[in-house]
Amino acid sequence: MRGNITNLYKISYKTTIVIIGLLSFAMLSGCATQGNKDPLEGLNRGVYKLNDVTDKILIKPVAKAYKAVTPSPIRTGFNNFFTNLGSITTVLNDLLQFKFANAFTDAGRFMINSTFGIAGFIDVAGRDKIPLRKEDFGQTLGHWGVGNGPYIVLPLVGPSSLRDATGLAFDSFTTDPIAYPRNIGEIRLANQLRVAQIIDKRTELLTATDLVDEASLDPYAFTRDAYLQRRASQVQDGLVPKEFIKDDFEDIDAETKVK
Repeated sequence: MRGNITNLYKISYKTTIVIIGLLSFAMLSGCATQGNKDPLEGLNRGVYKLNDVTDKILIKPVAKAYKAVTPSPIRTGFNNFFTNLGSITTVLNDLLQFKFANAFTDAGRFMINSTFGIAGFIDVAGRDKIPLRKEDFGQTLGHWGVGNGPYIVLPLVGPSSLRDATGLAFDSFTTDPIAYPRNIGEIRLANQLRVAQIIDKRTELLTATDLVDEASLDPYAFTRDAYLQRRASQVQDGLVPKEFIKDDFEDIDAETKVK
């Protein structure tokens, strides 16, 4: 079963590169407009359905089995390990955004957990109340004014945008430690680490995805809107842009006054 997930990752990685290239051309050709955040909805829904089927028949069962048989402290340790590796990407993008104080703090967090936290398996920095921040190149592009571009759904990866998919590719080739073994010929190790990372992330999202499926009439639209709002907030360091704020109570009040 792990081999199947590895093969899926290889296929999705190559497919993602092709999709990014095609979408870049589409964007340059004026495919995305300001009034349509999802000009590729037909294609996106197809990829979303493929991801959903793959998840339900393979990835989700593996994540559930992993959660069932693995003690919570061990799961937490592996989650801390992968989160700590992500700090390398965060530090670089702190620097690219000129957030030098954050870069210093995040680098210190990485060093503390990598040493005293035994390669990051123990979140010592978290116990010392050092905040956990996550920055990526997609956020960096957004920080410097680059728009989302068209919303896209990537194979296996899930919701994204042209800007964020480009950022993901950049981070993967520059600061993702899991890619390093591949660069030195340790393909098997790189694949094993990637599979473990996917399972860890999917285990984290078990409850969230169940809630989306149960609470939303259109899970695709719900996921898309939630993703775009979350990314806009991350680019603005936690603030929610005005275009995403809808005060339904004001609308109700207005209707009541008219009556």
